[in-house]
Amino acid sequence: MSKFVFSSPRKYVQGAGVLAELGTWLKELGDSAFLIADDIVWGLVGEQVQNTLKQSDIQQHYEKFNGEASGSEITRLANAARQQGSVVVVGLGGGKTLDTAKAVADELQSPVAIVPTAASTDAPCSALSVIYSESGVFESYRFYSKNPDLVLVDTWVCAQAPVRLFASGIADGLATYVEAQAVLRSHGKSMVNGDPTIAGMAIARACEETLLTWGYSAWTAVAQKRVTPAVEAVVEANTLLSGLGFENAGLAGAHAIHNGFTAIEGDIHHLTHGEKVAYGTLTQMVLEQRPDEEIARYIRFYRAINMPTTLAEMHLENESWENMVRIGALANSEGDTLKNLNPGLTPETVANAILAVDAFSQSVK
Repeated sequence: MSKFVFSSPRKYVQGAGVLAELGTWLKELGDSAFLIADDIVWGLVGEQVQNTLKQSDIQQHYEKFNGEASGSEITRLANAARQQGSVVVVGLGGGKTLDTAKAVADELQSPVAIVPTAASTDAPCSALSVIYSESGVFESYRFYSKNPDLVLVDTWVCAQAPVRLFASGIADGLATYVEAQAVLRSHGKSMVNGDPTIAGMAIARACEETLLTWGYSAWTAVAQKRVTPAVEAVVEANTLLSGLGFENAGLAGAHAIHNGFTAIEGDIHHLTHGEKVAYGTLTQMVLEQRPDEEIARYIRFYRAINMPTTLAEMHLENESWENMVRIGALANSEGDTLKNLNPGLTPETVANAILAVDAFSQSVK
């Protein structure tokens, strides 16, 4: 029997300068905040966050995020939040910080507010976290009973971040509809364990249309640290549309292959989440035998925003066949989503597709 589930944040707020309103929005959730951010992010926005919370009479405690969304880091921060008696958990920063904040809030059964400082992933809106080992190897997805209570995105702050992160968010977002179509076709389940909803598919489609229509002009604006209407549209696509799309329509090959890349060591781990997802998206397209021109269109777009489309750009040009198969094996693990693309894929088939992307990309003019 079909079961349709649609999940979303309680409230989403976006605009240039809205970080100054964080205290006002947080006041709806509680009067004591536990703030999680890494040193870099805290140096950029910490003073402004402290001021807006003070103006709303919200008590606050800041704790440094150590860089990995691991079980030990989640436990450490949850214990610190308990000692402080904080009511609301607030994550500020990038994907791993935000995933960790969601996990800490789940441990405490507390409201959580998510404040991305770059439009670099679709993590902010979802009711799940990607959990890694302390050395950065993918371990599992952790699911929650609810989405964040507040997602607040200051587009001016996001536009001040490196343009590489903005492009990475576009690449992450472009996987959304590609994967959603595979889930729908295979009668797979979404990330909220339902059949893909009409709304989820429509949002995923709108995400792709927005990114392919305005992604390049928005990228050029952010390179100059400007906020334009195109930037606002793409930030919404990177964050809200991609988040709602992947959660309610599902994941398939692109993100599974991204996770597979964690099976090996090397310079690939200096790449961003979105850069690895971009290559994973192309690999999925090869595996599902999409038309050459459709794959070429994605390759040309990725090149325009400096996303990797070759093994050399992925730092994989010297990897052994055995390591390529290891990537395919981890992508194909039981707890991941490659089965939504094709349950019959083997590690060797995935490895061949990874190599085929490189050859085809080099032929595209």
